Amino acid sequence: MITDVSLWPLIGVGVIIAGFILRFNPMLVVIATAIATAVAAGFGPEKILAVIGTGFIKTRNLPLIILLPLAVIGLLERHGLRQHAQNWISSIKSATAGRLLIVYLAARELTAAMGLTSLGGHPQMVRPLLAPMAEGAAETRYGKLPDRIRHKLRAYSAATDNVGLFFGEDIFVAFGAIVLMVTFLREAGIEVEPIHVALWGIPTAICAFLIHGWRMYRLDKVLDKELGGGRAAEEIAAEQAVVGKSVEAR
Repeated sequence: MITDVSLWPLIGVGVIIAGFILRFNPMLVVIATAIATAVAAGFGPEKILAVIGTGFIKTRNLPLIILLPLAVIGLLERHGLRQHAQNWISSIKSATAGRLLIVYLAARELTAAMGLTSLGGHPQMVRPLLAPMAEGAAETRYGKLPDRIRHKLRAYSAATDNVGLFFGEDIFVAFGAIVLMVTFLREAGIEVEPIHVALWGIPTAICAFLIHGWRMYRLDKVLDKELGGGRAAEEIAAEQAVVGKSVEAR
């Protein structure tokens, strides 16, 4: 028997989209989304508070799991982790920002496919290591980078980590999303084994690697086009400054 399904709870999707577009505080956006969804679903104030309280009790240890690694990363950065990463990658003359990100993409997908999803991430890998290394590789070739290029390299670094994790973890048979898909299909009367879902994630992961790898390859071409004359321009300016000083001395 088919019954009408209320779509009003989906208003939470609109709230979270609007909140992120308007750049509100993410925590406030999530709370507002939860409340809007609960009200649209017909929950009373007491039930809303009870659900929020239950969720808080279940995840009260989560802040420690998040804050402790951040404290360690902060101490490492304070003692020059970013500078050491930049200096090390600068010593490799053949390294480029695109090649570095392609290697990281492959490593991120492979480790995520084995269930090692915590080996990367934005706070513990992208910000202190990957982005500075990409910037260092670009500076070795093109000299001082404008802020626009630095922000682009940081965005590509974050995107590379996201793509590698998202498509790599779908190959891991014990990943929660695979269990969810298998359960959903089983409830719909379709019997499928988790290993089969994981195996069919391999072609998708390969395609994601090829597509994003091509974007990284194109990134090097774009940097060559935009900054290829940057180092030469700096050298010419330095030579002109030296000539100007010698003329003034005469």
